[in-house]
Amino acid sequence: MSNIFKKEIAFTNVPSIKAKTLRINLNPDIYGTFSEIGAGQETSGHFFKSGGASGTIAKAMSAYDKDFSDAIYGIEEDGRYVTQSRLKKMLAHEMENMENRISREKHPDRLFFSYANTVATIDFSKRYKGHGWIGIRYQLDPKQKELNEIILHIRFKQNEARLQQETLGIVGVNLIYGAFYKYDKPRKLLKYLYDHIDKDTVELDMVNFSGPNFTEVDNRLMSLQLVKNDMTDAVMFGPDGNNLLPATILYKKNILALRGSFRPVTLVNMDMFKKSYEIFIREPSVEEENTVVIFEITLSNLRASGEIDEQDFMDRAELLCSLGHTVMISKFQEYFKLVEYFSNYTKSKIGLTMGVNNLVDIFDEKYYRHLSGGILEAFGKLFFKDLKVYLYPMRNEETGQIMTSNTIKVHPRMKELYKFFKYNGKVMDIIDYDPEILHVFSRDVLKKIINGEEGWESVLPEGIAEIIKKKKLFIRKPIEENQEKV
Repeated sequence: MSNIFKKEIAFTNVPSIKAKTLRINLNPDIYGTFSEIGAGQETSGHFFKSGGASGTIAKAMSAYDKDFSDAIYGIEEDGRYVTQSRLKKMLAHEMENMENRISREKHPDRLFFSYANTVATIDFSKRYKGHGWIGIRYQLDPKQKELNEIILHIRFKQNEARLQQETLGIVGVNLIYGAFYKYDKPRKLLKYLYDHIDKDTVELDMVNFSGPNFTEVDNRLMSLQLVKNDMTDAVMFGPDGNNLLPATILYKKNILALRGSFRPVTLVNMDMFKKSYEIFIREPSVEEENTVVIFEITLSNLRASGEIDEQDFMDRAELLCSLGHTVMISKFQEYFKLVEYFSNYTKSKIGLTMGVNNLVDIFDEKYYRHLSGGILEAFGKLFFKDLKVYLYPMRNEETGQIMTSNTIKVHPRMKELYKFFKYNGKVMDIIDYDPEILHVFSRDVLKKIINGEEGWESVLPEGIAEIIKKKKLFIRKPIEENQEKV
């Protein structure tokens, strides 16, 4: 149990920015540094203004000049300063200074922290609205050798640098306050980052927790919270379970995306991926070393009876990560919105791997009634980019016919539109598929797992059945105490 409250003066938890900074300043043990690049000293300024900062702030600096910043934190080889790498260097350097310069004998109960941000606010053209990395490395017990760390990435939506600076300062205060006083409830900590901020002013699209007090936190679940709470439209995490910044992964890349339930991931999913990938990397404009593959799940696919089934989500994530894949969770029910999102970060080739049913749905007008331009508006956004659909066949259960792009049936009103995209090379059939697995559907496998039936193991990728059995995935489990906390 942390000793953070041992010497704290009794304080009414008033939910204002000044109250938060004052509560920290009046705690005699919390002590650390502020290092801010690119948008002034907005966060530390709140602590100075609230009073009592001398007991909290060991140092506050704005390493704004690149030469000075390089002299302190090292040279960035790629010349970029608003990066996670830069932020981590800042946090590590300042925390090391704290530990080297502040005597533990003299201050045995001090809880050290280093807060940092590196930010680019809106430019004069107002084309790029700006973004930033924010983080804190800190102790909750003075005897802790391994440190806690919270790192997040934000995107500004406001059109004035001054407003963005103010927003940055508030987010910084909320982060520091949450790190010390809400660390045992990380879900709530995420929500508290928006205290006194409208969600339409800033987007939070990545967060990672690490350290001894966050061992029970699964960053994939935290990633889900960002989409679930409307903090961002899409999040990504890698095979190691840590969250990734979509912009970093997608920037100027060729993108091949597979949408599915992956509940569980089957041999069909893997065949779709492998066969479409082989076609995709042979495209003239595609370089394999500059290509990323994304397994995407929509938020609507995670809903059961109107609610997000988080355990079910974690089970799917567990399997996809074990296969070494990068996973994306998005709010994009329609494919054209997914393509629009990718197009924000790349002008390179985009490929969508899908089954016949998905393609038929794309040509269903009912999904586009909310658009003023209807299906034509959606298709203009979907296909005008350098995009191609790789279509995996399906066997008609009644007739046994193999359905491909040449045999699918769309609504009569859509026939000519479909022909236009088909004959312009926007839809390509996967022809070297495995015909022996066309009968496999995730829903059937899931039903057998839940009912304790046999015979489902052979239709899953190698090692997946063993993981499902060992960890009892897709079987309802009671929420454990540590899960409830997070």
